[in-house]
Amino acid sequence: MSFYEKGPVRIHFEEKGSGFPLLMIAGGGLNSVIPNLSAPYSPFNAMDEFKYEYRCIGADLRNANGGQSAGPLEIDRPWDSHTDDHLGLMDHLRIDKFMVLGFCIGGPMIWNLLKRAPDRIIAAVLAQPSGSRPEMRDLFYDNNTNADFVFTVTRDFVHNCRTPMLILPDDIPAHPYAVAMEAAMLAPNAEVSMFPWKEPKERIPLAVRQIRSFLRAHRPAAASVPIASALRRAEEMIE
Repeated sequence: MSFYEKGPVRIHFEEKGSGFPLLMIAGGGLNSVIPNLSAPYSPFNAMDEFKYEYRCIGADLRNANGGQSAGPLEIDRPWDSHTDDHLGLMDHLRIDKFMVLGFCIGGPMIWNLLKRAPDRIIAAVLAQPSGSRPEMRDLFYDNNTNADFVFTVTRDFVHNCRTPMLILPDDIPAHPYAVAMEAAMLAPNAEVSMFPWKEPKERIPLAVRQIRSFLRAHRPAAASVPIASALRRAEEMIE
């Protein structure tokens, strides 16, 4: 259990594995906490899946119920306050460049990270990203400063964003398929998973395999997999 502190902000974070840094943002809306990176809340156990190749880093969102992070509520800049926490945590860990995998609310947060620190994000994976449905605009209206599209950036920004990204769409009220696909069509270096990828359950390993291949393709060449981790991974696959 570790904490990063800056002024009145205290962020609880956890790390697993070693290798190139991979920031993970759990789903759960404003109650995004580290346990949500694992089943049954998450479609798969994200940290365990990638800890053999990456330095996986997860954090409780500021003031999330059930979490251990705390800080002032900045109602005039809610998205940016969370981005401050993510970037501040990476600075605390002395990490400059990293990749990011986010579920649900992690989608808008990744877009905000790309807006705030475009040169630091090597590649991004947006799984079942949140978005605004035109026919259900008030679903998020009271909780978002920009209740349109992906909440944190404009369509023009997405169209001009050159960061490689993989989008795994969902199709529930909070995770609209149409918005995920529009973002994928606009972003010049975006890829899309199969759909649906969570049902039947047998498809989830295929989606994880695609995420792994995508991350490997964009991981810096110098960031090799630690030998011990690779051997351990091979032993578990044999077992």
